[in-house]
Amino acid sequence: MDDEVWLIVGLGNPGASYAETRHNLGYRVADLLAERMTGSWRSHKNRQVDVVEGRPDGQSGTRVVLARARAYMNETGGPISSLMRFYKIPTERLVAIHDELDLPFGTLRVKFSGGDNGHNGLRSLRLSLGTGEFHRVRLGIGRPPGRRDPADFVLSNFTVVERADVPMAVDQAADAVETLLTVGLSITQSRFNS
Repeated sequence: MDDEVWLIVGLGNPGASYAETRHNLGYRVADLLAERMTGSWRSHKNRQVDVVEGRPDGQSGTRVVLARARAYMNETGGPISSLMRFYKIPTERLVAIHDELDLPFGTLRVKFSGGDNGHNGLRSLRLSLGTGEFHRVRLGIGRPPGRRDPADFVLSNFTVVERADVPMAVDQAADAVETLLTVGLSITQSRFNS
């Protein structure tokens, strides 16, 4: 995988009011990856995306562009597809990190391709890219209790009990992204798909 450029996108919503919500797990993983790369977020030329460019720790060949769109989740696709064109990155070297309602809280799954499963960020990406053929690192948040609206649930903060486990889930997801870049999908799935 010498000198390939990968785009790693943390899905989330901009702004302090969303920072601790379930829907912003992708942003949190991207922040941790940026910290591990000792990089700082900066505005990209199109001003709709913040990026960190570099190489993951200990990976001499793989170049990475970390990204967080400044748009809301359901408008993520346009800025990210623009970024992919700018860096000439094919969709098979895109990794979207996102929350997943259909996985129990604390569960992690890495996969390639698929639909959007009702996730507005994935839907926006798929529509803008014209394909769902990209990698996903999915962090389980579980289904809302009772009859609570899923849209309301994903935009709510974690419970006190969950909050204690979020850093471990974020750390594990960052490890999974780095492993994916190093050894590929199959080994990453066998190590991380719980």
